[in-house]
Order: sequence, then C-alpha cells, then structure tokens
Amino acid sequence: MTEPRPSQSASGRGRHDLSGIVLANDVRGRAGETLTVQIARAFGAAFADQLDAPALIVAHDMRLSSPELSRAVIDGAVRRGAIVADAGLSSTDQLYCASGRHQAAGVMVTASHNPAGDNGFKLCLPGARPVGRASGLEEIRRAAEAYLDAGEIPIRGEGRAEGIDTLADYAAALHALVPLPAQRRVRVVVDAGNGMAGHTAPAVLGALAQVDLIDLHFALDGSFPHHPADPLRPENLRDLQAAVLREDAEIGLAFDGDADRCVVLDERGTPVPPSAITALIAQREIARARAAGQERPVVVANLVSSRHVAETVHEAGGEHVRTPVGHAAIKTLMAEHDAVFGGEHSAHFYFRDFYFADSGMLAALHVLAALAETDGTVSALVAAHSPYVASGELNSTVADAPAARERVRAHVGTWPGVQMDDLDGLTARHWDEDIPARDRWWFSLRSSHTEPLLRLNVEAEDEETMIRIRDEILAIAQSEAPVTAAAPAVRLPAGASGADVPGWVRSILRCPDCGDELRDVEQALQCVGCARVHPVEGGIPVLIAGRHEAPTAQ
Repeated sequence: MTEPRPSQSASGRGRHDLSGIVLANDVRGRAGETLTVQIARAFGAAFADQLDAPALIVAHDMRLSSPELSRAVIDGAVRRGAIVADAGLSSTDQLYCASGRHQAAGVMVTASHNPAGDNGFKLCLPGARPVGRASGLEEIRRAAEAYLDAGEIPIRGEGRAEGIDTLADYAAALHALVPLPAQRRVRVVVDAGNGMAGHTAPAVLGALAQVDLIDLHFALDGSFPHHPADPLRPENLRDLQAAVLREDAEIGLAFDGDADRCVVLDERGTPVPPSAITALIAQREIARARAAGQERPVVVANLVSSRHVAETVHEAGGEHVRTPVGHAAIKTLMAEHDAVFGGEHSAHFYFRDFYFADSGMLAALHVLAALAETDGTVSALVAAHSPYVASGELNSTVADAPAARERVRAHVGTWPGVQMDDLDGLTARHWDEDIPARDRWWFSLRSSHTEPLLRLNVEAEDEETMIRIRDEILAIAQSEAPVTAAAPAVRLPAGASGADVPGWVRSILRCPDCGDELRDVEQALQCVGCARVHPVEGGIPVLIAGRHEAPTAQ
C-alpha cells in the first residue's frame, strides 16, 4: 500500500463493525442487509489498497444481488487506482484460473452454497493465492470499516475497468490437465442446481466427444427454484438420483452454487464419500508425478478425511500431510510442501497444476478419466476406497466448546494406548495393526469457527466400535450442555428412523424449518430444536419446510 487508509477512532473501532460477516476464509452476509452496496464498495477499495500491483479480476455468480455487488466492488477498487478486468459471470474455479493465468488478484462475488438471499466475497492474490483471516482478510476488514466510517473513498491514481472473457481459457486449461481416454464414451448427468456449473459444464464437459452430457437444472437462476445448490445435503440430490436411474447414466455429478465443489453419484444414484474421491484422485496424481520423476509426491488432506486417504497415499509412494479444515489453510500448506493434490471431507479438491486452487470440475474430469480407463462401474471403481465405518460430522450445541473438549480429553486420556494431538481441535487415535480390529478407531473433536458448536467425526474398523466411541464421546461432550425441552432423556439408537443414507450424509441432515439437528425416532427424524417430526419413507428422509405444528414423536 502506498498511502495510509483513513484512520479509526482511538478505541480502534469506528461506527461500522464488519466482523460479523468476515469469516475465517471469506466474507458472507445477507445481501442488502449485512452486506450492502456501500460495504461492497468499501471492500473493493480496501482490497485494492492491499495489493502490490494494480491488476485485479472481479467475477460474480448468478445470485440476484451479485451483479450490483460486483459493480460496487469494481467501483471501489477503481477509485483506489486498480486496473480491473470485469469477468462477469464465472464459477469460482474459473476466477482462480484467470488469477493464475494473468497473475492478477481476484474477487469472486458469491455465497457458494448459502441460501439465495446471502452473498459474499472470496478473495485471492495473484496466482490464486488464498486470502483468509490469518493472511490479510482482517486488515482488509479494518480498512473497509475505516472507509465506511469516513463516508468517502478518495480517488487515487488512474484506475479503470475493462471486460475480459475467461471461459474459453478455463475450459482449455482443464482439458489440458486431464485428457479423457478415447476408448469409452461415458453417459453423465450433471445437476448444476441452477448455479454456475450451468455456465461451465457445457464448455468443459459438453465439448468432449467422450462425454454424453445430460443437463439438469442448467438455467442460471439465483432464486434456486428447484433446490438449494448444496450437494452435501441429501435432499438436494434427489433430482440427480432420479435422473441417473431414468437416463441409465453411468455417473452423476452435483455442483454447489459457485461450482467449486463436486459430489459424485455412482450408477445406482448412491453418493460417493468425498474421502473416497480424495483417495482415487490422490492415486492418479501421485502416479503422474512419479512418472515425471518426482520421488515422493506430497498429498495433503484435512484431519477429518478418512484414514484410508493416508494409507492410499503411502501405498502409492507419496507423502501424506494432515491439515486443519479450511481452504486458506490447505492452500497455504500445499504451496509450502509443493503438494501435488489436496482433498477435504467437504468435497473440495485442490491441484498443484491448477495454482494450488480447488476445482470441482477438475475433480470431475479425474473421476471421468479413471472410469473411462476401465470397462466397469463407478461403484466398482470406488469400492476399495471406503473400507472403514464413519459417523459423518456430528454437531453438538454446547455452552462452552473448549471446556467440553477438555472434558473429553481428560476422559480419553485415561484409556491405555491412546494417542492425541491438538491440530484444529482434539484428535484421538487408537489404531495399530497389532491390536484387534474391533479396537481400532479414531475421532476428531473440533470447534466451529462461527457458532458454539463442537463437530465430532469418528471412524473405526467396524460399525459396532464406531457407534460405541461415537456415543461415549457425545455423552461426555454434551454432559454440561443445556438440554432442549424437545429432546427426550433417552434417545432411540441411530438407525431407528429407517433412514437409508450413508453415515456422512446422515450427519449433515438438518431441520428444514429451523436448521437444528435431527434425532432418530421410530420411522422418522425429529428436530431437537423445534420438535417437528419429518417422516422417513422407503428409507428416504422427507424434509419439507412449512409445517405449522410441532407434533410429538411416536
């Protein structure tokens, strides 16, 4: 920065406080309320002040508020001397590609998978280098607050804005990174969820002779008329599951709103755990790097990923590095270790040859290429990559998350043979080849960055052990948590609802009315907050908002 920003008050806090919308890795708020045009303009100016070079690319998704917020970001940046390339409609990974290709900073106006009324910003430095709370976002927040307090953004330099088309270069870059074998044509259904995959999938997948692309909800519509663009929620996969079966497709691909995440469905419409996709792609990227002469390629995965990921990496001749959860941390560690690939349990996949950035579409190409190299099915392709039983991510509302975690630490610390570490919370392991399979398990217990929640993930060699560890840790963590009036003193065992969904999917189910957790009751799921009961029909939870009564579970 070449000149000081407007100063704040002596207390360090002016009239405007943006801390509520600045998260660990990005900015998220309610469009027109907590995230206004004025705030967007201030963020644009503040980010431009932080840059060593004036080049900046600004893009936006299809949300109804995105064009106006994007124009405001551009206006603020131009006032502070930035040379802005307005990329218009774009997926987030399309922006990262442009940032890397042109060595320019970037702002993506999006709220990813959030509800339609939300919006936000994802920022990157030249080369798609991440900007998070620990790497500049706090400074940008304070500068934006200062501009808002001052009521003006002084003009500096000779900034300007011009248009740029990045889609063709993006598609060409992905095609070059993962060429598909010619020997097999794959029938693919893509559910864009009315998000940005409706913009990128035709250019990337539709251009390939090896792909028979069947589109589902490709029309860009920020009101999300068919379902929210969050593929980790099982109710949002129903249309895709039905289409895969109806179209006799070999694979289904579901993308989130800004298309940087991808969830894979097999030929039966069954979701594939993201850790299985991480292991599959890790094998491919390690093999490619070793063939190019790299002795021991590094793969990073967050600490919640399956143990199988590390085992796969080692067996393939690579080195595995555990990371905290969050894209800013994983991208930074990838760059530090020159990692060839990275994966998260949230279906984010990162690639060294894609500027260490995440790309759901590039991950999809890897899965399609792996499938095309065989004459089998997706279920057969990934069968070896889910050898253990996982709980999925279970959230507990507690009054004091650190205290609850310490209760668990003290309890588990009395168990013989347990190893613990403090990377992003508490991880405990009791897993050795010399002990019986029924005694092998690990768990991660970490705090949410934004809510008074503890997030528990458990994995074990068998289901009985996973359930035993899961229930014991939950009981300790929740022992001093306030009890909701709707929650019974005794819970029915998990599975009593008859919900026939994978554990990782079950763990993220939430009440469609209030967003709270759901517990198993007889042939139904009941919200622990509002007590509404949602039936399970044919193994499928029927989660429909708008019920007016909160009936009691049977």
